[in-house]
Amino acid sequence: MLGEAFYSNYSDDYELKCTDKDVNEPWLSFLDFRDHEAYKKDVLDFQPDYLFHLGAYTDLEYCENNALDTYNTNTIAVENAVYIANELNIPVLYISTAGIFDGNKELYDDWDVPNPLGVYARSKYMGERFVIENASRYLVCRAGWMMGSGPLKDKKFIQKLMMQIKNGATELFIVNDKDGTPTYTHDFAECVKQLIEKEYWGLYNMVCDGQTSRLEVATELLQILQLEKKIEIKPVTSDHFKETYYADRPASERLQNIKLNLRGVNLMRDWKVALKEYIDNYYLDYYL
Repeated sequence: MLGEAFYSNYSDDYELKCTDKDVNEPWLSFLDFRDHEAYKKDVLDFQPDYLFHLGAYTDLEYCENNALDTYNTNTIAVENAVYIANELNIPVLYISTAGIFDGNKELYDDWDVPNPLGVYARSKYMGERFVIENASRYLVCRAGWMMGSGPLKDKKFIQKLMMQIKNGATELFIVNDKDGTPTYTHDFAECVKQLIEKEYWGLYNMVCDGQTSRLEVATELLQILQLEKKIEIKPVTSDHFKETYYADRPASERLQNIKLNLRGVNLMRDWKVALKEYIDNYYLDYYL
């Protein structure tokens, strides 16, 4: 999801080498970054000025059931990225998540101390800590509820709703006990670009403006699609989906971009504006 936005936003200004273990775009080449030697060779051969480590397992249920694979992918591979970046004396970018907090606070700023609830959150937080403690120069950017890349790559909330709508759903069951902050991938990529060009290294919350909930996001989506009179939203608690989504999730994943604001470099737009742009650019004919 995020790689597509970085490619779109950086390819005119930078020479890029983009890799994935699933090569489903012409601008991608194969790399499994869990293979340290292959990862190192790929980066050293390219000799980049920056190393962006974007990939991770983000399916919480998979992570709970496959802890070792998760730690290998989300934590050990990050450690390897730091080793490689330090060897080349280049900055490393690591993508962290609002999910590393326990949800006991309503809002989390850049300096709040995480308390991860499950395997996914713990694996991401351990990656974050290693980068901060060991990288010579780094950006750690915490994202919220990610939206971006459209139906081919989006595996998150918006795409799941769009699939139901496309399949003819007349009602959507939406949880009313989960709060958070959406993060549009293109805004995120542009914000990172500004930080690296200004060399403002460090840890940043990086989410869209405006605090919201799953229920409000779904309501706004139907209004954008002008389907609010055709599809009914049924509010439910998380227990309604507990058999499918049984991994622990914090009640609140709401982040504040305090550091971005203090430095005057917050390019993250209001989530409603970003959501409309996302739907207009990627889903114009998808649900018809």
